[in-house]
Formats: sequence, structure tokens, C-alpha cells
Amino acid sequence: MPTASNGSVSLYYSRDGDAAADTAPVVFISDAGLGGWLWGWQHAALTGPFETIAWDLRGTGRSDAPSGPYALSDFVADLEAVLSECDVRSAHLVGCGLGGAIALAAARSTSRVETLSLFGTAATGDAFSLESLFAPPDDRDAIRESLETVLSADFVASQPDVIEGMVDWRADGDADRAGWEAQVAALEEFDATDWLVEVTQPTQVFHGSDDSLVDPDAGRDLARGLPRGEFEVLESVGHLGFVERSRDVNDRLLGFLESESQSADS
Repeated sequence: MPTASNGSVSLYYSRDGDAAADTAPVVFISDAGLGGWLWGWQHAALTGPFETIAWDLRGTGRSDAPSGPYALSDFVADLEAVLSECDVRSAHLVGCGLGGAIALAAARSTSRVETLSLFGTAATGDAFSLESLFAPPDDRDAIRESLETVLSADFVASQPDVIEGMVDWRADGDADRAGWEAQVAALEEFDATDWLVEVTQPTQVFHGSDDSLVDPDAGRDLARGLPRGEFEVLESVGHLGFVERSRDVNDRLLGFLESESQSADS
């Protein structure tokens, strides 16, 4: 099992694709409590054109769960440990919710970030209402109910096999209550409004129009505050719109990442 170490904390990661490729890899950062399964739809599309890396946040899945609360700086240091273990000097970061906040903090404080693609992310911690995202991993009914808060009713009704697959993945790899609470504590003091101008990397901010966990207006404001931010709305989907609209999202991600990779090479 591949792991990286940040001090005494062991961090599980998975790595796919050609590590010798000329382009920077894509690194996925999950939302609070959710394992790397979250990015399965994007992982399948981006691996090949890019090397991909997904990791379990401290407190989740196969990574260690030290006593909390955690700080954003802990997660940024964890990310750097994973990149160092993989001998990656720079990466394209793709994050959702808490993962988006981690990506923003990393882009400000490290030189390892080439681009950002953020889903359901805001510039301040008080804009996140992630409580309904949590469900005990041993309660499958609670997991299903939680999914109904982040996916549209149409998707839940029309894709029962996908929903059951997500329930299986969450039961196997999500954080327990203690891990989840330790993670979301990192958002309590998060306020990027005064330093967004320092995040000069090209950034796409995606937001489901029906996101009930992070208001789409907060995502729009985030994009406006970034020097090179662009806002992309995903119509009629919720917080995990990149699952429901995976084909559209993957096309947009590939176009953005390939364009920025070409610009970096020229």
C-alpha cells in the first residue's frame, strides 16, 4: 500500500498513469470525510492524458487519523508530503469543498501548484455548511440519505446502481465522526478574502446551481476575487455535480488542463 509520511502521520495515496509524462500530474483532493472514491469519474477520464494522484485526507480511509482538530496548514503539509514522495515538483490540483480550500491554501503557500479546479468551494469557512455530507460509515441508510442532499432527485431516482456503488465506497472508506469533525474544524478560521489576490494560478471555479452546502453565489464571489479565476455553473445539480455531469465536467477539465499545459510549455 503506497503511503507518504508527514512526521508521524501516514497518508495513503494511489497513483496512476505515466509518471514520466512531460505534463504535470493531476492531484485530487476530496471533500470532508470522503475518500478518494469521490473522483472515480474524473480519474478514469484524466488518467492517460495525465498522471493522476488521489490521497485520503488525514482522518479518512487508509490514512492515519491523529487526534484533531486539524488545521488547513496540516493538510497543505500532507499534500506536500505526498508530492515529495511521488517526486512531483508541480501539479494541477482538483478539489471539492474542504479539498478546494486546501487547494487554495496550497496555491498561496507553495510553489508546487500550476492550476486549480475547484468544485463547491468558497473563500470563507462560514460559507460552508457541510453537516449533511456526513454519514456514519456503518449506517447504509444514513449514507443514502446523505447522498440525497448532494445529488439531484432525478439522478438518485434514475441511477440506483450508481447510488448503491457510492454507498459501498463510502461504507468502506469514509471518515468516522471523530475524523470528520477534526477535518471540518480546519474551515473555522478559513478566510481567504484578503489573500485571494496572491493566488495567481489559472483557476476554474465550478459550482452546481442547486448546491445546498455551499451557496453558488459564494463560488461566484470566489472566482471574482481570484486574479485568473473563471466561474463555471453546472445547471440543476448539487454539491457533487461533477459526479452527475461527469462527461461535461471531464471535457471542460481536459480542455482547461491541456490548454494550460501547452501554455506552460511554450
